[in-house]
Amino acid sequence: MDVPLLDLRAQYRPIREEIRRALDEVCDAQYFILGPAVEKLEREVAAYSGCAGACGVTSGSDALILCLMAEGIGPGDEVITSPYTFFATAGAIHRVGAKAVFADIDPTTFNLDSAQVAAKITPKTRAVIPVHLYGQCADMDPLLELARRHKLIVVEDACQAIGAEYQGRRAGAMGEYGCLSFFPSKNLGGFGDGGMIVTRDPARVERLKMLRNHGMHPKYHHRVVGGNFRLDALQAAVLSVKLKYLDGWSAARQANAADYIRLFAARPHTASLVVPTAAAYTTRHIYNQFCVRLPAARRQAVMDGFKAAGIGCEIYYPVPLHLQECFQYLGHKPGDFPESERAAAETLALPIYPEATPEQRAFVADTLNRLLA
Repeated sequence: MDVPLLDLRAQYRPIREEIRRALDEVCDAQYFILGPAVEKLEREVAAYSGCAGACGVTSGSDALILCLMAEGIGPGDEVITSPYTFFATAGAIHRVGAKAVFADIDPTTFNLDSAQVAAKITPKTRAVIPVHLYGQCADMDPLLELARRHKLIVVEDACQAIGAEYQGRRAGAMGEYGCLSFFPSKNLGGFGDGGMIVTRDPARVERLKMLRNHGMHPKYHHRVVGGNFRLDALQAAVLSVKLKYLDGWSAARQANAADYIRLFAARPHTASLVVPTAAAYTTRHIYNQFCVRLPAARRQAVMDGFKAAGIGCEIYYPVPLHLQECFQYLGHKPGDFPESERAAAETLALPIYPEATPEQRAFVADTLNRLLA
C-alpha cells in the first residue's frame, strides 16, 4: 500500500476549481505584488490568530528576520532559542548579526524548557524565540514572565503551528510577534514560499510593512533600510481559499493522531512506543507532524522497512543546530544539549496528513509493529 508522508494532491482535488477562480481574479486584475489580495489575507489571518494586524512576507524564514530587524537587534545582541528546530530559527539570528544562544528542550513536547532559558539570560540578551514545534505551543507563561522581568522581546516561531492554542490563546498572539510559514507542506500551505507576521500592536504592523518594502514610506522615500520581503498576490489568493478549510484539516489531523495512538496501543510491539501527547496547558494541538520516539539503534532499520513497504517517513531533525558545521564558532560540543540530541537521534515522523485513510493508518501501524518485532 502506498502511504506518502504527505499527499498535497488529495488536498487540492476537492478545491481545485475554487483556487483556479481565485487565481483568475488576480490574473485579471494584474496586481501581483501586495495589493488587495494580500490585504484581504492579512485581515483574515490576523482575525484567525486573535491579533490586531498582520504583515504578509516572502517566507516564514524572512518573517523571523524581519521581526528582529524591526526591533533593531543586531551585532552585540544575544537571542535565545532552541537547538532542536528547523535551521531558519537560528539562521535568522545569525543573518541580523546577533548571537544565537541555545537552551535545551522539554523532552515530552520538544519545545523550549523555560528553566533552561532562564539560565541563559545575560545583559546582552535582547529576545527569546520559542518554537511551537510540530503543531504544539511551547509553555509560554513562564517564558513571557521571564521576558517581562528582563525586558526581552518574544518572537514566537509559529511556522508549524497556525491555529494551535495555549490555554485558549492562539499561537503567535502571546509574544510581541508571531511568525507563520505558508511553505506547501505546512497545515496552511501555499503554491510556493510565503509567510506572515501577526502582532497585537498596530504600530508594529506599520513598521513591519515599511521594512518589508525597502523601508519605503511614502513611495521612494526611505527613512530606514529594509528589504524586499513582499508577499505575492497569487500566493495570498490561494491561501485565502485554503484558510476556510484549515479548521477541518486540523480536526482531521487530530483524529488521525488519536487513531494512531489507539492502533499502537493495541499491538504488542508498538504498545510501549513513545507517541506525541498534548501537554496539560495545550488546548489545541494541530499536529503539523506526528513524531514518535524509537530506540536510536532501531530507527534506520524501521526507515528502511517503511521504504520497502511504500510508507513515507522523515527525520525532523537529524542534527541539532548547535552541532551544525556553520555554528561551530559558537563553541558547542556533543552533550551540551542532551535532550535535543536525544530527540534528534530517536524521533521519526509518520504520515499524518488529513486525507490519510483508516486503511493506510492501520497499514502503518501493522508495518511498524512487524518491524519492531
